Amino acid sequence: MAHSVHDHSRRALPVAQATVLALPPTTPAKDLRPRWTALESLLCGAFAGAVAKTAIAPLDRTKIIFQVSTKRFSAKEALRLLYCTYVKDGFLGLWRGNSATMVRVMPYAAIQFSSHEQYKRLLGGYCGLQGKALPPFPRFLAGSLAGTTAAMLTYPLDLVRARMAVTAKEMYSNILHVFVRISQEEGISTLYRGFSPTILGVIPYAGITFFTYETLKKLHTEKTRRSQPYPHERLAFGACAGLIGQSASYPLDIVRRRMQTAGVTGSSYCTILGTMRAIVKHEGVVRGLYKGLSMNWIKGPIAVGISFTTFDIMHNLLFKLHQMGYFTP
Repeated sequence: MAHSVHDHSRRALPVAQATVLALPPTTPAKDLRPRWTALESLLCGAFAGAVAKTAIAPLDRTKIIFQVSTKRFSAKEALRLLYCTYVKDGFLGLWRGNSATMVRVMPYAAIQFSSHEQYKRLLGGYCGLQGKALPPFPRFLAGSLAGTTAAMLTYPLDLVRARMAVTAKEMYSNILHVFVRISQEEGISTLYRGFSPTILGVIPYAGITFFTYETLKKLHTEKTRRSQPYPHERLAFGACAGLIGQSASYPLDIVRRRMQTAGVTGSSYCTILGTMRAIVKHEGVVRGLYKGLSMNWIKGPIAVGISFTTFDIMHNLLFKLHQMGYFTP
């Protein structure tokens, strides 16, 4: 009797082993998460950009005004400008030009985030790391390509937004009016003035920003064994990414703004080197090419942190909706 029981258990063991060994291939972990469509990434990116830019719009407008003027920047002068704007134009005056910002930033952020997902997928396939974290250089390259793609497709909207930020309401009544006046008075080519420094600036900015954020998330996962950081951790990662990225490309941001607003400030900035020489000659290196950087260290990390966090949260929300059966993966 004991012998038969022993034989039965011994015969049953291979079956159990075969069953266990056959289980993993049926549901690979990497297939559990749905493959995001371009439309989903576009919507998440647009929403993330809108929330982030609206949150810091008054500080962003103040920074642009200082960037395009020869007036020395200080925290006291920035606060005085905010107060004078509030007294003159009311509370909503602090958000002047934000409509142009939304028209620009929503497609810009949508294209940037969506193309970043696509570039990561393409580079991952090229490196043989589909679905895994990219090595450092491809990680940087994916961010740079995403930023360049978005900037190239939405640049005129960025120029219009800068013009509206530094002019009175009487000069440009709405976004369409800006396009019409620039085309009639300065020529259509003016809509691309400052394009070169924008592209040269966005390559290191977008590359470093996405690289830093993705790297911090990767390190966080390796250390905590949690696949998804908490919202406050995402904010911190995004803030670090924005701080490093914007500091690296800030002088080109100054040059871009000077060239974009030359038609309304009476200046004659035509080339990158010429603009840099003029700024350094009249204002110095630190007070000229880095004017407003301290304010950027406040608003930039906040904006980037909110943007990355909102994008990830929206993606996670869509993932839950997929799991609940509202969408077909």
